[in-house]
Amino acid sequence: MSDKLKNRTEKILQLLNKLSTEAAKGTLIVVEGQKDVGALHQLNVEGNFVSSKTSGKSFLDILTEIEQRKVREVILLLDFDRRGVEWTHRLKQHLEKTRIKPNLTFWSQLYGLVGRDLKDIEGLPAYLETLKKRIGD
Repeated sequence: MSDKLKNRTEKILQLLNKLSTEAAKGTLIVVEGQKDVGALHQLNVEGNFVSSKTSGKSFLDILTEIEQRKVREVILLLDFDRRGVEWTHRLKQHLEKTRIKPNLTFWSQLYGLVGRDLKDIEGLPAYLETLKKRIGD
C-alpha cells in the first residue's frame, strides 16, 4: 500500500514540477479562484494566472480576458467538481474556436492521480501533506 501511495505522490510532484516549468515560460494558467492561485504558489508554481470565479466574472468575461492576453496556449486547471469539469470543457471548445490551444494535460493527469480524493486545486497542498504523512516521509 505504501509503495502505491509513494508512487502517486511522486507522480503528482513530477507533474507539479512540469507545471512550474511551463508557468515560468509565461504560459497562462486558468484556475477558479484566488485560493487556487495561493495553493499553486505554495507548491512553487509561479506564473500568469486568470481566476475564473473572481469578482463575478461571466464566462464571456473570462474568454475576453484570455483573448486580450494574446497567448497561443492556455493551461486549464479548474476544479474537479461538476462545475469545474463543465467549465473546463466549455473553455476548451471556445478557446479552440479562437485558435488558442487549450492545454488539458495537467488537469487530466492530476484528475487521474487524485480521482475522487480531491475536488479542488486549493486542497492540493494539504492533500500532498496527507500523502507524505501516510507514506512516512
